[in-house]
Amino acid sequence: MGRYFGRKALIYALTLVVAVTLNWMIPRFMPGDPIGQMMGRVRTSNPEANERMRAYYEDLFGLDQPLWQQYLNYWRELFTGNLGISTWSFPRPVLEIVLGALPYTLALLIPAILLSWYAGNKLGALAARRKWLDNSLLPLSYVLTATPYMWLAILLVWAGGIVLGIFPTARAYSGNLTPGFNWTFISDFASHWVLPFLSLFLVALGGWAIGMRNLVIYELESDYSNYLSSLGAPSRLIRRYAFRNAMLPQVTGLALQLGVILGGNILTEVVFGYPGLGKLVLDSIAARDFFLLQGVLLFIVIGVLICNFIIDIVYVWVDPRTRTGMQGASV
Repeated sequence: MGRYFGRKALIYALTLVVAVTLNWMIPRFMPGDPIGQMMGRVRTSNPEANERMRAYYEDLFGLDQPLWQQYLNYWRELFTGNLGISTWSFPRPVLEIVLGALPYTLALLIPAILLSWYAGNKLGALAARRKWLDNSLLPLSYVLTATPYMWLAILLVWAGGIVLGIFPTARAYSGNLTPGFNWTFISDFASHWVLPFLSLFLVALGGWAIGMRNLVIYELESDYSNYLSSLGAPSRLIRRYAFRNAMLPQVTGLALQLGVILGGNILTEVVFGYPGLGKLVLDSIAARDFFLLQGVLLFIVIGVLICNFIIDIVYVWVDPRTRTGMQGASV
């Protein structure tokens, strides 16, 4: 087992190196000049002063050095936990801005991923053996999973915020409140949270329900199910085996869908003006802030890798064939 997880850790480490390198390169392929954006906010009428100011900022951010030197500096600073200074919110450190936005993204993503996965699998398994539910749930699931996150978010804003007037349509909390652990803020935060959560939850729910429904039907029609049925095994027992076998591809699918859900979360946060990592990505691109964009993408990459590693551990736990193979390899 140690060899298995060691190999996995090595693969994830190599993936992290490649991802961090791409993370450093992508902002530099973007058109625009981050120093020029800053200069636009503080530019004076004196050309000489502007030149000195530009030289100061380029030296401060290390942009006057060759690209290979900037790349090495980036890695060196990463090992010290320094993600640089934001040009968009100068002189705030990137790490401080990202950590301030991270709780809002996690508050949306974690419940949406876990609840949609659990509820989608339950509904899909029920639809596989109840005709009326299959006829009603399947078309709805196809519609939900084919709906773009942004479009559903706009629809929810219109229905829940404008027509019904029940939920706020933007921000994570009212502008007159200060974040804190008190009932006023928590209830206000919850009311702002509902619509962004639903836009993520509903799209993912349809995909999980369709996948589980198809897998359970396949398992119920397989040879071992027919064999158990011919032996007189109860239908409840056969369905239980079918559900267990159908869960394994769904666990693998959860790892593969993390990136898609994260992409949907970015769009959802943009629509609702939610102050999470997704909105920071948009703000950093608009401001040509290399350093902030690198910091946000780095957190997203690390989050996806950690989640995939956890799913690998869970897969070993739920799949006895994997455990048997690992024990055989260690003998």
